[in-house]
Parts: sequence; C-alpha cells; structure tokens
Amino acid sequence: MSTVKNIDFDNLYNSLGYRFKSKDYLIQALTHRSVSRVNNERLEFLGDSLLNLITAEYLFLNNVDLSEGELSRLRSSYVNKDSLFLIANALKIKEYIHLSYGEKMGGGQNRPSILSDTVEAIIAAIYLDANYDSVKDVVIHWLERYVTSSIKSISIKDPKTTLQELLQSQHKKLPIYQLIESTGLAHDQSFRVQCTITGFHIVTEGFGKSRRAAEQEAAQHAIEEINKLHG
Repeated sequence: MSTVKNIDFDNLYNSLGYRFKSKDYLIQALTHRSVSRVNNERLEFLGDSLLNLITAEYLFLNNVDLSEGELSRLRSSYVNKDSLFLIANALKIKEYIHLSYGEKMGGGQNRPSILSDTVEAIIAAIYLDANYDSVKDVVIHWLERYVTSSIKSISIKDPKTTLQELLQSQHKKLPIYQLIESTGLAHDQSFRVQCTITGFHIVTEGFGKSRRAAEQEAAQHAIEEINKLHG
C-alpha cells in the first residue's frame, strides 16, 4: 500500500503507459474519499463518461457489420466493473491507491469497486493532464491488452438470453415479462413491457415497435441493474 510520499512514479508511469506532466492529477486520482475531501470521486465521474465514449468509438470503427444493439451489448462486455478490475490488477493499482487506515484494515486495496473506480479516475486525470487523443490511445491499449482476450469467447447474445443465463447461473427465478400497454394503429403499434426479477427485487420497462423488441429492451435494463448490484 502506497502513500503519496513513497509512490514510485516512474514505475507507475511505465505501468500506465503514460507520463504525467502534472503529478497533482494523478495523486488526486489515487486518493480515496476516506482520506481527504480532495479525492477521486469527481474524476471518477468524468472518467466513466470518457471510457464509454472511447469504447463506443473504438467498437463502432472496428465492427462495421454489427447493429446498434449488438454494439451496445459488446460495449457492455468491455465497460463494466469486472473489466475495470482486470485492468486495475494488470496495472497493479492497489500498490498505489491512498486509503485511510480503516479502509486499509478492511481490505479496501483489494475491493473491486474501489479499484475499478480508481481506474476511471486515472482516465480522467490523463485527459485533464493532456487531451482526448492521448487518453484515447492509453485506454484502447488497456482494452486491447487486458480486456479483449477475456471476452473473445463471448458471443453477442440477445439480452433476453443473456438475462436468462445470468439468472440461472445464480440459481434465481427466471424473469417475468408482462405487456403493460400497446398503442397506435394495427400497422404502427408501440408496446410497453415490464420485466420483473423477483430474486433481485428488480422491475424494469422496455419500449418497442414489437412486443419482442420491448421485452429485449426491458431485459437489457434488468441486466444493467443486476450489474450495478454486483458493482
């Protein structure tokens, strides 16, 4: 566990693949809220948005045959707490984060949520220290080196199938889909469907020009809510 005073910045720069002009951004990105009011939470907010944009752009340009829905599902495979945790471990972030004594004693340096949030904060720190192109290069390098190999075997399944398999793997009851509303003329209807996951007390809704499309959207929202619970 490191403090600001004994961080080996050269070693960290080598791990990140980026050398900061201003250490202040990096130090803030590594500082947990348990330590100081000046911490990495605001950077995490910005880093999350940057990560989503960079990943979306990268997948859009490199998967020209995929539909919007397929790209969204693929991005979800790249941008989640598990992938960020992979990156954090590869970069050995736990050796550099600055935690309070109590947080250290509680094992905070190994907690996936803290490590993945720190990665997002570092992304924002690089952006502020340099520019969008610089942070994009770094993030794409991380994705290609540490994440892509872990999801190569994942097929791009539709949300309903993914949700069903996710619930089965956790021995939870299967989702219940209920048509809430249909509007419009017979040739131009819209549907609103509710998806209920009793095992997680989650209820989501989806909209679509067909009942199936509405169910798929509701299932995707349910997957996102379950991922948040496990974040």
